[in-house]
Amino acid sequence: MTFTPSSAAGARQEGSAQGADLYSVLFDRRDPSPEVVSSSRLTRVGARPRFGTYLRQLWQRRHFLWAEARGKVATGSRETLLGQIWLVLTPVLDGLVFYVIFGLVLKVDRGVENFIGFLVIGVFLFGFSSRAISNGANAIRTGRNLVKAFQFPRASLPIAVVLREVLNLGIVIAAAGTLLVIIPPTEAWTWRVVLLVPILLLLIVFITGVALFLARICAAIPDVSRLIRVGMRVMMWGSGVMFPLTRFENRPTMLAAIESNPLFIAIDMARSVVLYGIAPPSLQWRAMIVWASASFAIGLLFFWKAEESYGHT
Repeated sequence: MTFTPSSAAGARQEGSAQGADLYSVLFDRRDPSPEVVSSSRLTRVGARPRFGTYLRQLWQRRHFLWAEARGKVATGSRETLLGQIWLVLTPVLDGLVFYVIFGLVLKVDRGVENFIGFLVIGVFLFGFSSRAISNGANAIRTGRNLVKAFQFPRASLPIAVVLREVLNLGIVIAAAGTLLVIIPPTEAWTWRVVLLVPILLLLIVFITGVALFLARICAAIPDVSRLIRVGMRVMMWGSGVMFPLTRFENRPTMLAAIESNPLFIAIDMARSVVLYGIAPPSLQWRAMIVWASASFAIGLLFFWKAEESYGHT
């Protein structure tokens, strides 16, 4: 291809014209409508939103939370041959071991009319609480890739874990009810068994708050997750799962500590409505409402305060 002087001059003129057009777009002060962006409209990427905005963002993602929980329930059952059967089989085996040790060997079942039902409710509800708290506390660590890749309210992860355990709880409750019906002595349930629904709701709210609180700590200090396992074992002994509180009648301090334990309160309330057909006293309702409200409020605020740090864990 041959360039002539005239063609070269034309190319220079065309380039000059394009440069002039670009200059006029970028720097022409005669543009009558320049756009000015206020600094108040700019936000830092990854910045912690206001608490009210944070709550709205969580609510807007409620469908994602539900789908995430359902997906984990479906995939989690594929890891073993028996799948979701282990949700029932594990507490049943634990209850059997506790019955042999505490019922047959140590004879702590004295004074309890239906010790098997007593154990079933205690073991099943505490197992649910322990799994939700432990797994929720590690939600940020296990979901670190998701945290680093996307911008969303990080509280979604612990809440989704608790929702997953709530979905599993339906299977657990059905199995517990079946055991209470077929294993003597069977109980004649009354209308008060419907009170189990608000009792479980209060327990779930309390557990969610604890999971959020511990999730922030475990995100910063992973070793705390080991201590949580030990702490849950201590809580099991302090929740009256395997034995009635009549054994502590001569120890008022220990008795008061156990009776103020929110897990014990929830388990004892469930036993009252299922096994004995008795509505829990108002003192237990008030205590559980306070525990649930305080746990969720403190846990969510504590977690939200460190929202910007979770992407760096």
